[in-house]
Amino acid sequence: MTVAKKNILIVEDDEDILQLVSYNLIKAGFLVECVESGELALEQVRKKSPDLILLDIMLPGVDGTEICRRLKGDHRYNAIPIVILTARGEEEDVAAGLDLGADDYITKPFSPRILVSRLKAVLRRRAKEAAQPAPEGGEPLRLGDLVIDPGRHEVRLEERPINLTPTEFGILHFLARRPGWVFSRQQIIDAIRGLDYLITPRSIDVQLFSLRKKLGRAGKRLATVRGIGYRFEEGEGEGSGAE
Repeated sequence: MTVAKKNILIVEDDEDILQLVSYNLIKAGFLVECVESGELALEQVRKKSPDLILLDIMLPGVDGTEICRRLKGDHRYNAIPIVILTARGEEEDVAAGLDLGADDYITKPFSPRILVSRLKAVLRRRAKEAAQPAPEGGEPLRLGDLVIDPGRHEVRLEERPINLTPTEFGILHFLARRPGWVFSRQQIIDAIRGLDYLITPRSIDVQLFSLRKKLGRAGKRLATVRGIGYRFEEGEGEGSGAE
């Protein structure tokens, strides 16, 4: 069976970089479309939603930051992965890009081979997420004294209702559906995006702290895996409270 090639939209106004990137992506088996301004990028996305957008920040007219903000804030396009490729590599620039919902952030100069590998990794992650059951609806999860009901959007502990925010509920349900699996902060963000698409990797730690506090004894099952992320313990494990 022939697998359809993924279509990548490159948004870049530097002709040399545009040629370098497009050549390597075509060589890697992707279909490529190129535009050189923010306005053309938005127009192209509306005409034909790409599988991934490789986006420069410093563009004439509408810059890459605004493009990312508009697309991630629009329910029609916010599932399209965006990878930022830019010369702006300061910590605050990277944080700002990820806070807007970008799936990855690559700085110039870059290795074409590593660029291709990171784009493939983003696409693989999105494909796995698309194959997972939707978090809304379905049967309640019963995990000892903890019950997570996605249909009612309720959590009960020893029959006592626990008041969670939509983001807290999304994180808990995502982790609890796969006990023992370890997920990075970015994977958690991608899974719950739409509840609060501006959530950041570091704010995941804050959300987990709040969840543990609200869940009391059951919160110990939300374990930190140092240097990687979080998992929901399969048994009544003690978990880990911090990195």
